[in-house]
Amino acid sequence: MRLCALGGTFLFSLLMACRKEMANAAEKLALNDHDTVFVHPGLLHKQSDFDRMKSKVEAGAEPWLSGWNKLTTNSHSGLSWQPNPADTVYRGSDGIHRENYGQLYNDIAAAYATALRWKVSGDKAYADKSIQIMNAWSARLKRIAGNNDANLAAGLYGYEFANAAEIMRTYQGWAPADFRRFQQMMRNIFYPMNHAFLTRRERCMSHFYANWDLCVMNSILATGVLCDDRDIYNEAISYFKHGAGNGAIANAVYFVHPDGLGQWQESGRDQGHATLGIGLMGAFCEMAWNQGDDMYGYDNNRFLKGAEYVAAYNLGDSVSFKTYTNCVGVIQTIISSGSRGNTRPIWELVYNHYVNRKGLAAPNCARFAQKSRPEGGGGNYGPNSGGYDQLGYGTLTCTLK
Repeated sequence: MRLCALGGTFLFSLLMACRKEMANAAEKLALNDHDTVFVHPGLLHKQSDFDRMKSKVEAGAEPWLSGWNKLTTNSHSGLSWQPNPADTVYRGSDGIHRENYGQLYNDIAAAYATALRWKVSGDKAYADKSIQIMNAWSARLKRIAGNNDANLAAGLYGYEFANAAEIMRTYQGWAPADFRRFQQMMRNIFYPMNHAFLTRRERCMSHFYANWDLCVMNSILATGVLCDDRDIYNEAISYFKHGAGNGAIANAVYFVHPDGLGQWQESGRDQGHATLGIGLMGAFCEMAWNQGDDMYGYDNNRFLKGAEYVAAYNLGDSVSFKTYTNCVGVIQTIISSGSRGNTRPIWELVYNHYVNRKGLAAPNCARFAQKSRPEGGGGNYGPNSGGYDQLGYGTLTCTLK
């Protein structure tokens, strides 16, 4: 009898292992089941989005017009902007070199803003300005360095720069050789750092907070689309679903309370980083959506639950909090009020997807979007790096109706 019982246990375990292997194989097949041709432009914005922006602005419709005015009055969108590239970008003190990453994030904000102005206005002078900035960097940049914070630079500025380039790739004035050089910069400088960070092997994968993984995931996803590389793209999608670190959806929104709100992994840390995480995951979901992958809806709209939680608390509401602990000894027993009410240009994207595109309820995101309207971009939220962690201008770019 005992042998039979042991044999039954072994067979059951074997069956479960086989089922898991089959499920993993099926998901891998599904990831590669898309047409190998990516949608272009197809990161944060598709051509249909630009068509909508253009028609609404030309008609003087609100809130698009207010969003457009926010863009055109930002100095980064002007034709007088001059790029300031560097051979090496330093973020985080290495004890030797001066940090200079502000040069990069300011120029990216300008490349993106002028790209938007071209797509909406049709004025090629703005297209040429955006190309000038990107060509200057791809011709000069050799590496990203500093301390561990260099990974943040490679992630944040990687996904943002790729977005500017994805907009401009359809412009006939961008010489094919220059565009290929930009792709090579993304593949040879940004992506190796992104990949190394996401595939790190540590005793404790929760050592890094969610925003670290998320910015790197965004850069990998964006590089995959920009460089037409399905394997790179799939790497980011797989990590979102099953990654070991805090950027994976089940770790980022690590607990769902009985009221349906999902506690965000950095909520016990401070609200500046919690809202940053919402902005980064929103960008990830939108870029994937534009390539036919619904990460917004993954795991029963788990991201929506996290966004509603963060929005509610930063609007002044009370929310439940489950003690957060991790394997490096962090213990957070209460939600942090640090930087509470932090405003970032991130809520229009989340609100418009869930409410106007999908018809779901997102009352807290809706309130925050209304409060933040019209959203600006880099330069509208202070001079420090936090004001450039997202591309912004969501009232213009994301408003659907």
